[in-house]
Amino acid sequence: MDLTAITLDCSDPLALAAFYQQATGLELHEKSHGEFAGLRGRDGLLIGFQRVDGYRAPRWPDQAAVPQQIHLDFAVDDLDEAEALLLELGAVKPEYQPGGDRWRVLADPAGHPFCLTRRNKGA
Repeated sequence: MDLTAITLDCSDPLALAAFYQQATGLELHEKSHGEFAGLRGRDGLLIGFQRVDGYRAPRWPDQAAVPQQIHLDFAVDDLDEAEALLLELGAVKPEYQPGGDRWRVLADPAGHPFCLTRRNKGA
């Protein structure tokens, strides 16, 4: 079994795809549109964004109201630099940060939590 796609619910697929495209440099899939947009990775993995009527953003870390359901992890060289760029692109930084100086939790413009971790220099 090969993982081929990860898809996130949202209210505006093209806007959320644009956020992740600017953050990752991945290319927008040529068949993206207002109902579904995707970014294709070099390894073929697609990150998809699908429009859902009445979409409700996750409330992290409060899992009772609307749970996070899924989160993505991104390895970066510099946590501070990556955080600053992502905040400028429209991410938000929740007050609760359980990783200390080891990782950062941010939320994308649709409210999905994601983590920034330091890139393993030996990999």
